[in-house]
Amino acid sequence: MNRWAILERPCGTSTHDTLNTYGGGGGWGEGAARRPKGAKRDQTSGKSLPGAGVRVGVSVHPASIRRPIQAAESRVVRLSVVLLMSVMPLVVLSAPKEPGDVPLEPAPRLALRQRHQARAAAAQKAFHEFRFTDRIADSGITFRSRAVEDVGKYNKPIQYDHGTGVAAADVDGDGLPDLYFVSQTGGNELWRNLGQVKFENITASAGVGLSEKICVAAAFADIDNDGDPDLFVTTVRGGNALFENLGGGKFRDISHEAGVDYVGHSSGIVFFDFDNDGLLDLFVCNVGKYTTDRQGAGGYYIGITNGFYGHLYPELSERSILYKNLGGRRFKAMPPETLNHSAWSGEAAFADINDDGFPDLYVLNMQGDDHLYLNEGGKRFVDKTDQYFPKTPWGAMGLKFFDFNNDGLIDLFITDMHSDMTTAQIQVQGGPRPGSEKVKSEKFCKIEWSEAYLQGSSNNIFGNAFWKNLGGGKFIEVSDELGAETWWPWGPSVGDLNGDGFVDMFITAGMGYPFTYAVNNLLLNEAGTRFIDSDCTLGIEPRLEGRTETDYFRLDCGGADKNHPLCQGQNGLVTVVGTVSSRSSVLLDLDNDGDLDIVTNEINDRPQIFISDLAQKKKIQFLKVKLVGTKSNRDGLGSIVSLTAGGLRQTQQHDGKSGYLSLSSLPLYFAFPDGTKIDRVEVAWPSGRKQVLEGKISPNAVLTIVEPKD
Repeated sequence: MNRWAILERPCGTSTHDTLNTYGGGGGWGEGAARRPKGAKRDQTSGKSLPGAGVRVGVSVHPASIRRPIQAAESRVVRLSVVLLMSVMPLVVLSAPKEPGDVPLEPAPRLALRQRHQARAAAAQKAFHEFRFTDRIADSGITFRSRAVEDVGKYNKPIQYDHGTGVAAADVDGDGLPDLYFVSQTGGNELWRNLGQVKFENITASAGVGLSEKICVAAAFADIDNDGDPDLFVTTVRGGNALFENLGGGKFRDISHEAGVDYVGHSSGIVFFDFDNDGLLDLFVCNVGKYTTDRQGAGGYYIGITNGFYGHLYPELSERSILYKNLGGRRFKAMPPETLNHSAWSGEAAFADINDDGFPDLYVLNMQGDDHLYLNEGGKRFVDKTDQYFPKTPWGAMGLKFFDFNNDGLIDLFITDMHSDMTTAQIQVQGGPRPGSEKVKSEKFCKIEWSEAYLQGSSNNIFGNAFWKNLGGGKFIEVSDELGAETWWPWGPSVGDLNGDGFVDMFITAGMGYPFTYAVNNLLLNEAGTRFIDSDCTLGIEPRLEGRTETDYFRLDCGGADKNHPLCQGQNGLVTVVGTVSSRSSVLLDLDNDGDLDIVTNEINDRPQIFISDLAQKKKIQFLKVKLVGTKSNRDGLGSIVSLTAGGLRQTQQHDGKSGYLSLSSLPLYFAFPDGTKIDRVEVAWPSGRKQVLEGKISPNAVLTIVEPKD
């Protein structure tokens, strides 16, 4: 039987009623809430207006419905639901089966991916004879992110499913990076690094749990120039939070007195000194008004029926905020005349695009055009997107500025999640042939979504974008040439994972319940010429013990949830299983052995703590560079650092951007071949000062560089 053409009824459930609360289904946009011509939807109440009578269903793979498994104590039934497609005007939606298609089940797809990467690895030049191992059990970390019920139980196509961040910093000054995990419900957690990949939970004593708020992003930065990392956290309508670091792993909530406790639909964070006065300013991305005023379990605000129509309703827009640091731990929200940005923006980052000495701001739009704002002398920001980036991803989600080819110029990589959310592409990726995720989504988007929905697409890229910096304010898009296209990506974390002097990428990916499993991508940089898919080669995929599922939510089918679609034919407690998926990540030397490890934050699941054995498999040298600004901000954010060793010159921008929805306070990490002499380290500070260190610079150490005061 054609897997694409079946629509099973789990446990007696009506196909049209299955997950009918999900206003969208597998994809979204027009394909996810397809309505008769002229139909409208009330975005506040979520109720269909006259003419909007199409009902939706999901395709449930027959093998994914587990027969009732009763536990003697709780009589829990476990259901696994996998979504293949989006809205279907008919119960059956067929797609052709081509030779080479593989089943929906993750195991055979992952096995095929492993074989494909193993064959490709034989010809690749980038060093790959090392592995990552998930040591979550050894770490002692028991954190589990918990999503609001709109993500699982009620399964709405809403921005809540974008998840939360993870950030790292040495919060107590003991020389070891600690981890801060963000959760939507149940509270965030701060885990102190004890060394040897062991951690202890210090959330309560630190005072940074925020259990009463629905949290999103986290950022560590020294906002008061006192030498320790402070913490800023964004929330959904709970008031953003700023914590002053008091030392010794203790924090104090100064949100209100600092003037940054905005209440709205906040998301990504940028700390940067936009006026070069030596104080870190703050930019907060606000997505848009995707919730109603009704509250659900845990106090979260219930989402509108289809948040992915929000960009079509100007009244739902929400202006992002630029705060100027006034000193004394006080901030001032700048007026629209300084920066006026309103779009469905979840993330942003900064770089000096035009080399005038002032940081410019690139702000993503998850449903439409991104925006580049040039900084005019620290006075105001002006939109100059078309001049530098004539096409931008339509569904941009994450980004990072970095020099991928060691030419000394800062390039820009942008991930596009939402362009991968059409019905047809979800079908294709449910059973992908090797490399199918490397193809842009334009052919799917242009068929399924109208120009009215896309709001004009001639200046959009439907997939990831990699803008290579040619110098002189010129950029060229080279994502396909470099092999940087991925599927369902959230955001990148970058660092030299194999110690060859070129920066690699780790990209979190996947949707979770009720979609099929998607892999995280690890892309090794082959000397600045291309990126090579290496997640299976290096042990990132398959996950520990091959797990692809987790318990997502529980229904009381004999009580409060008896009318839930998945309770039809069930009684008692029902646990619904969904696929695991990552949202955020950070690359850092967690075990202090000289190579980079990887930590992820998942949605509705426990983290992954990937420890690298590179230092045990290959002789490398490294240098960790810690900046201490004097005239510049204390963190040195905005500095450009170059290291020359063995004829190779590496350049990094210090921006704190460590992963999706996350900023960390970590030293810059450079790696180079064993036995290589470090010739020089150069620093271009935000203040305009240039600093050069030459002579004997010891490798395999932390080099602290203090900005000259005069």
